[in-house]
Amino acid sequence: DMTFGELAARFLAEAGPKPHHIDRLKILLPFFADVPVAHINRAIARDYRAYRHEHKKTLSDTTVNSDLEVLRHLLFWAVDEGYLAANSLSRMPMVRERRKPRPVIPQDEEARLLSHAAPHLQRLIISALDTGMRRGELLAQRWEHIDFTRRLLFVTHSKTAGGESREIPLTTRLYELLSATRQEEGLVFLFKGRPLRRIKTGWAAAIRRAGIRYYRFHDLRHTFNTRLMEAGVMQEIRKALMGHSSGEDVHSIYTHVELPAKREAIRKLEAWVDTQREMNARKEKENADDRPPITNQCDPKPVVSEG
Repeated sequence: DMTFGELAARFLAEAGPKPHHIDRLKILLPFFADVPVAHINRAIARDYRAYRHEHKKTLSDTTVNSDLEVLRHLLFWAVDEGYLAANSLSRMPMVRERRKPRPVIPQDEEARLLSHAAPHLQRLIISALDTGMRRGELLAQRWEHIDFTRRLLFVTHSKTAGGESREIPLTTRLYELLSATRQEEGLVFLFKGRPLRRIKTGWAAAIRRAGIRYYRFHDLRHTFNTRLMEAGVMQEIRKALMGHSSGEDVHSIYTHVELPAKREAIRKLEAWVDTQREMNARKEKENADDRPPITNQCDPKPVVSEG
């Protein structure tokens, strides 16, 4: 007779939920709170999907899939705790998600964004571009887990188990940036001495002041991955640096890549960025040289004598 609302309360109190679970439960509970857990099945899950799309037309299937994955996770927990005999959603297929093109930030727009971002946001942007870390991972990063002697960052907290404590070699730019404000302990990214919780307002303001198209903060992570790919870094190494699964299944074993391969990947990234920067500067110079000289339209015409 336990309702989903009662199950959610026990899960929050006993299971050590992650922020992702809490966020999704805020959306799931208005629909499922009074539904007996034993009555949750695929038909109700389909009704929920239709309900979500009906009340928010622009909602993507990816978002609803995320809701239902958390719902399924709670039912698995209920089985483990002995509240349910079986999880009726264990083999429920998710709606196939449409792949959308992911924007990559060009270097000229990166420079404009950095020049118009607040100092605390500049540090976050550079760190995301040079490590591929998620926003939540960056905001939870601690000084104790940065080895300046070996120039390594160990991810303090990740949304995925495989991403926890992964090692990322520091680029020269990021090493110098972090060294300038190095501390013995505590959170790396602060605002006026206090932990950063939200960056949405500052991010939107920086985009607006820079006069560039809108990017999500998560697009910095995709830019890091794309630049590694352009630099010739193999997929397995990119996944290891970013904390991705080694296979299509999110529960598969995470890729183990030796540290020297990761260091070489970051070296390739820095070399690629430098090469692109030089090429862009050369193009700008060539375009400037090709422009016709500007003449003063107000100059008097020369007087030509007759005869």
